[in-house]
Amino acid sequence: MRKNIVAGNWKMNTTLQEGLELAKGLDAALQGKTVNCDVIIGTPFTHLASIAAAIDTNKIGVAAENCADKEKGAYTGEVSAAMVASTGAKYVILGHSERRAYYHETPEILKEKVLLALANGLTPIFCIGEVLEEREAGKHFDVVKAQLEGSLFNLSPEDFGKIILAYEPVWAIGTGKTATPAQAQEIHAFIRKTLAEKYGQEIADNTSILYGGSCNAGNAKELFANPDVDGGLIGGASLSVDKFMPIVEAF
Repeated sequence: MRKNIVAGNWKMNTTLQEGLELAKGLDAALQGKTVNCDVIIGTPFTHLASIAAAIDTNKIGVAAENCADKEKGAYTGEVSAAMVASTGAKYVILGHSERRAYYHETPEILKEKVLLALANGLTPIFCIGEVLEEREAGKHFDVVKAQLEGSLFNLSPEDFGKIILAYEPVWAIGTGKTATPAQAQEIHAFIRKTLAEKYGQEIADNTSILYGGSCNAGNAKELFANPDVDGGLIGGASLSVDKFMPIVEAF
């Protein structure tokens, strides 16, 4: 059975001290509570080891927001998948639209990152999604299919089974616009059908597909009620325990 997951992506926010306080606050809020989803927080590299040591990682998974496409060596400023794994983090967010747009990460680069993440025991949370012009031109299905094929469809069925997908309509990230529940369900169902065609129905049925794009306490319940929406990758609302917890509790 696939898992329901609510993952936070802090992006380039919080100092180490602020991040520790936020993580501990979330940890405290979850104590004694039974929630119907896995909870993950994606933090800046500088925070990973401190946060992994400060919280109950059985309750909250820790994710890096990126990793390098090289194993090791003379790549000043880069952080390898092995380094991420050594902090106690168990997940890594890859292919986020901001990485694709601002840092020109290509399908080929992302393919290497996924392979290195898996080789180091990390679970990739792999992001796909279209920009506004592509949505308006009716190309959104083609775009997400190409992103899957370009970076993930080289994987064996066994390795693909370790991937979490996050569909993020780029036009809805930080804009306040959200895909309607019907739009979200339509494309999540298309993604699952595409996985079934490549890897078979069982793997498709077991793959968690998260929705990201201005998901908040007000719309989470309606989005998560869709049969093919298995949770959310949450940006701004993950920076506050009071805003993040109602999303976790939406399941």
